[in-house]
Amino acid sequence: MVLSGAAFLQRNVERVNALNVFPVPDGDTGTNMNLTMTSGTNELQNKPSPAVGKVAEALSKGLLMGARGNSGVILSQLFRGFAKSVSALEEVNTVQFAAALQSGVDMAYRAVAKPVEGTILTVAKEAAKHAVAYARRSNDMIDLIRELHSKADEALSRTPDQLPVLKQVGVVDSGGQGLVYIYEGFLDALAEQTKDNDFQRIRSDYYEVQRPAAPVLQKQQPASAQSRLSTETIEFLYDMEFFINRKLAGPGVRRFDETAFKRLLSRDGDSLLVITDDEVIKVHVHTRRPGDVLNYALPYGELTDIHILNMREQHRELMKAGETAEIHEEAWQRAGVSESISVEDAALGLAVPEVLTGAPADSVPVEQAHEWAPYGIIAVAMGEGINSIFLENNVDIVLSGGQTMNPSTEDFVKAIESLSADQIYLLPNNGNVILAAEQAAELSGRNVTVVPTRTILQGLAAMLAFRDEHSAAVNGEAMAEAALQVRSGQVTHSIRDTTIDGIEIREGDYLGIFEKAIVSATPSLQLTCRELLTLMLENGGELITVLTGEPADKAETSELETWVRETYPDAELEVHEGGQPLYPYLFAVE
Repeated sequence: MVLSGAAFLQRNVERVNALNVFPVPDGDTGTNMNLTMTSGTNELQNKPSPAVGKVAEALSKGLLMGARGNSGVILSQLFRGFAKSVSALEEVNTVQFAAALQSGVDMAYRAVAKPVEGTILTVAKEAAKHAVAYARRSNDMIDLIRELHSKADEALSRTPDQLPVLKQVGVVDSGGQGLVYIYEGFLDALAEQTKDNDFQRIRSDYYEVQRPAAPVLQKQQPASAQSRLSTETIEFLYDMEFFINRKLAGPGVRRFDETAFKRLLSRDGDSLLVITDDEVIKVHVHTRRPGDVLNYALPYGELTDIHILNMREQHRELMKAGETAEIHEEAWQRAGVSESISVEDAALGLAVPEVLTGAPADSVPVEQAHEWAPYGIIAVAMGEGINSIFLENNVDIVLSGGQTMNPSTEDFVKAIESLSADQIYLLPNNGNVILAAEQAAELSGRNVTVVPTRTILQGLAAMLAFRDEHSAAVNGEAMAEAALQVRSGQVTHSIRDTTIDGIEIREGDYLGIFEKAIVSATPSLQLTCRELLTLMLENGGELITVLTGEPADKAETSELETWVRETYPDAELEVHEGGQPLYPYLFAVE
């Protein structure tokens, strides 16, 4: 049932994405729900069990850690409550199944600070309520799931009457539609079983689309050095070789700066070799401080295939025993390196590595991003320019995120765990990310404060309000207050014709969005920006911040700057290259 539900959702991701209430390219509900469901099914596959309670527990854990966006978090809570209800059961009957659905609804409503009717919550609630009543009259599970799906579909059709914006645009709720697809998959799985179709058919159907395989790590030949040295002349005695796998570490890794990384390793090392290949970085270095090298590398990804050799020790053994290159080649083979080595390499004393897992506290470098600190800040952002601004101003980790891809609960949890700080602040910078951040804060067991920033520019203001010398509570209040002082605007493209709040919108129009409302729609980017900024500055403003995106044109930006300076000469103007996709301009007024 679960795999079939996931398969139905996966096949209809774009349909769910297309149901967003605003005509802008931020269709991510289906994507978020699908990524969340995929995480759940992967965990379920890794922990098979004949007991329904164990299966539900595995599914719940996977959904929880993979939850993305509001829709994904709510979906994870629906099945988390379900799992708690059936945790002790080997099998379930209709009454128990329906009760578990209701438990999931209860948990999901508790997880949302301000539940809104006409959403996935409403669809789940009405469907579960009907299932509980129906289960009292029937012990047929297929009939129950058929009723569940039918009631969910009926509730979905009423969502435009409950949420005005849906009716205005003429769509049903996207999250609710995603849940209906999952229930449809449930029903299909049970119905197909009655036709003698087995589990493997459903399993193969779900895994029809596979994620790309992990990159193959190619073992590099160890670097050569002089073949005839006295032991004492080997100054940098530890020969290190390892990979930094950025893919395995997820989106919470620090942006890799090859020049800065090489500079750090060169301070106390030589024979440095750094090879970057998309998601994998190969590192070779001779050093006196292997612990420091590992600490330098940790912020950039997960370290794999670590080999650390003491060249002085092996050189002494070589001189003492008069061993040949063949002996040393055997040592490398035991270490997992099958390539042959030269006599010159053998003279360096290559042997089975001993992994050093850390360095004394006093040797942790100042540049180390994840060293112990009183405070740590994690922000969500999109665009290289915006990422750099955050990293240069107190933020320790930037998680990739935007309108079409949100970090999951697990992404936040991993980022939190990677910081050795007494107090950590999360800046979601997107209203659709706040729930995942709050869920991660609860799961982490650490002192984590979620500053509910809903835009990148609110996040920047909150970040700049942070003060090292202030207490955790004072900083939390100051950051939240600073975010509230920001009026946020954004400009993007419309992808279809529609009417919103009396504004006629044509496909291809530039849309000016003030907070959550579309306030301007014209074919001219310049005119849309001017109309949006005029409204944002209606009540005055001392500082105007502009973040230019990938679609922005330099000439257009220059023209806009001139207009702003002439029209609002008393306001300070700052223009930064943000590099964000989809949005030519992000505006903030303070």
